[in-house]
Amino acid sequence: MARIYAEVYGCPSNIADYEIALGILKQNGFEVVNSKKKSDLNIIFTCTVKTPTLQRMIHKIKEFVAIGKPLIVAGCMTKTDKKIIEKIAPNASMLGPDSVEKIVDVVKGTLQNKKVVFLEDLRKPKVCLPKIRKNPNIDIVPISIGCLSNCSYCSVKFARGRLTSYPIDMIIKEIKLAIKNGCKKIWLTSQDNACYGKDIGTNLPELLKEICKIEGNFSVRVGMMNPAHLKSIIDELIEIYKNEKIEKFLHLPVQSGSDRILKLMKRGYTVRDFIEIVEKFRKEIPNIYLATDIIVGFPGESEKDFEKTIELIKKVKPQKVNISKFGARTGTEAAKMKQLDPKILSQRSKIIHHLVKKLKN
Repeated sequence: MARIYAEVYGCPSNIADYEIALGILKQNGFEVVNSKKKSDLNIIFTCTVKTPTLQRMIHKIKEFVAIGKPLIVAGCMTKTDKKIIEKIAPNASMLGPDSVEKIVDVVKGTLQNKKVVFLEDLRKPKVCLPKIRKNPNIDIVPISIGCLSNCSYCSVKFARGRLTSYPIDMIIKEIKLAIKNGCKKIWLTSQDNACYGKDIGTNLPELLKEICKIEGNFSVRVGMMNPAHLKSIIDELIEIYKNEKIEKFLHLPVQSGSDRILKLMKRGYTVRDFIEIVEKFRKEIPNIYLATDIIVGFPGESEKDFEKTIELIKKVKPQKVNISKFGARTGTEAAKMKQLDPKILSQRSKIIHHLVKKLKN
């Protein structure tokens, strides 16, 4: 059977897709190898959430093309930047983020020198499937695909669409199997964990309650949650977070300290909402680890707006701040707005990086 090599970039959801794809290929008799030099076919699972990431993906795809072996481009780039892929890798096959179960068909076709493009949204639960884990101790469990937000800067919604939550019983079955196979950590992942279940008449706290009933020595890390959707479940969520199996980790992206910019971003919450969520968690769970995200230089961000972001970070003091310079993504509303001077972006980015470094010391 053919030998397959794969690389993955980006978020835990993309890593989960990569692990599932390799698991399915191994189950179907393909050999998974750890070097592109030893392979008969290469796969790259792409990420395009930020402009610098997209540039890196373009560079990586060009490197794979230069090798001269059959290539499959998978991940978000296939839906957000298909034309770029076709330009730099005209013969490459493509596999969309919600088409992972079609990996065998795409691999077989590509090995026969066919260009196979499968970008349909299957909307089938990506749980209880074979996996080859990057880390044998961690089971990355997708609990849904897509989200309910319409952020003006985000291209991921083009790749992963509207929310489709996976059934609780299937998620439980997946976790039980992972624990049986020796996993000690469970990472719940999706585009926005806070909106889990809103399309199927349940919610995240209900899912967590069921997970905590599972016997065994394991911990659960809940991935990123949008404050807009967390507001409605906060009391229930804090209560279940007190369970010893839930890691005291809260990834709550605020993006800006200015309500005016949050409105332009279409984030669906205010700075006050964010602060209230943080204060409630810290009151009930004093050892909570807070991670947040900041976008510097969003179109229309004034000096005053930026100062408000600085003030917010000083006030809240998150343990982790992921900082991104704004980069317009094709097809988004924010790409049509008047962009700030790149010099301003660099200057503000330096200021905020310096502040975060100072807070750590």
